[in-house]
Amino acid sequence: MISDTKRDVLRLFAEGRELYTKRQFREALIKFKEAYALDPSDGPSKVFGARCKHFIENPPPEGWDGVFEMKTK
Repeated sequence: MISDTKRDVLRLFAEGRELYTKRQFREALIKFKEAYALDPSDGPSKVFGARCKHFIENPPPEGWDGVFEMKTK
């Protein structure tokens, strides 16, 4: 059985992911931060939050397909 907290984390992550794919990075970051605050062990929210921060400062090119390409290790 899944806990109510985990259910909320999953909902927030899904909402953040939808905003992320629409290039609404500031709004998505808020959702990922809320999910991470509920569950600090939630790696995907942490990773996508960092990606949002990156794209806020360095917007992806037109025609971006939602894929994050790592440039460094």
